[in-house]
Amino acid sequence: MQIAEPVTPQFVMSADGLKIATYEWGAADAPTVVAVHGFASGALLNWQATGWVRDLTRAGFRVIALDQRGHGASDKPHDPASYTMALLIDDLLAVTDTYMIDDTQFAGYSLGARVGWQAALDLPDRITRAVLGGIPDGDPLTRFRIDQARAFLADGIEVEDRLTQAYLSMAGGIPNNDLHALIALVEGMRGGVQPDPANPPSQPILFATGSEDRIIEASRSLATAAPHGTFFEIPGRNHFNAPTSKHFRDAALGFLSN
Repeated sequence: MQIAEPVTPQFVMSADGLKIATYEWGAADAPTVVAVHGFASGALLNWQATGWVRDLTRAGFRVIALDQRGHGASDKPHDPASYTMALLIDDLLAVTDTYMIDDTQFAGYSLGARVGWQAALDLPDRITRAVLGGIPDGDPLTRFRIDQARAFLADGIEVEDRLTQAYLSMAGGIPNNDLHALIALVEGMRGGVQPDPANPPSQPILFATGSEDRIIEASRSLATAAPHGTFFEIPGRNHFNAPTSKHFRDAALGFLSN
C-alpha cells in the first residue's frame, strides 16, 4: 500500500442524526465516483491507501468516499436497529445530496458493493454505472456467531467458531475500530434485503471478485443475471486483499472511463 497524506473528513448528518464522515479528492467539476468501503474497513483504508484515489483522480475523476456508519470517523452506535440496508442507502443519499451530486458512478467493495447493488435499484436516476467488488448473493455473515463475539468482548471467553474469530481478529487489528458497533451491524443487517439475481439493477455494472475468494461463483452468478453486467476475475486475490490489486483498479478504470 502507498503512504497516503492525511485527509480531514467533512461530516454529513444522516436522516437519523448520525455524523457520517466524507472525503473528497479531485476537481469539483470532474465526473464523480462515489466510493463505499467494506465491512470493518474505512474510506481511507479501502480507497486511498490502496491507490484507487490516486488512479481515479489521475484519470480525471472526482472521488467522494464515506465512512459508513459504525466505521472510521463516522458515528458508531451500538444499537443493532441503527444498521439496516435502508439506513445505509439513506446515508449514501444524504452524502450525494449534501455534495449536490445529481448523478454519479459508484465503486463499492464487499459490504459497500451490497450497498451499491441496492442503491442502483433504489436510486436509478442517481447511480449511472457501478463497480461492485467482492459481492456475494445472500447474507455473507450468516455463520458469524454473534453470541460468541459478544461473550468474548464482555468476558474474554474464547471464540470457538473459526469464521467469527477470523473476522474479529481482522476487525480488531484496524485502528479505531469499535467491535461493539461492528457486531451490532452484523446483527442489525442479518435477515435484511440481499442481492437477488431475480431482481438485478439495469445499469452497466462491473462485478469483480478474487480468484481465491470462496464467493467467486456467487459473484459471477450476479453478473450473469444483470442485464448489463460483466465479470472480472481478480487474479491471485482473496476477499481481504482484492482491493489492493492493480489488475482490479485497471479493470475498474477502463469500465468507469467508457
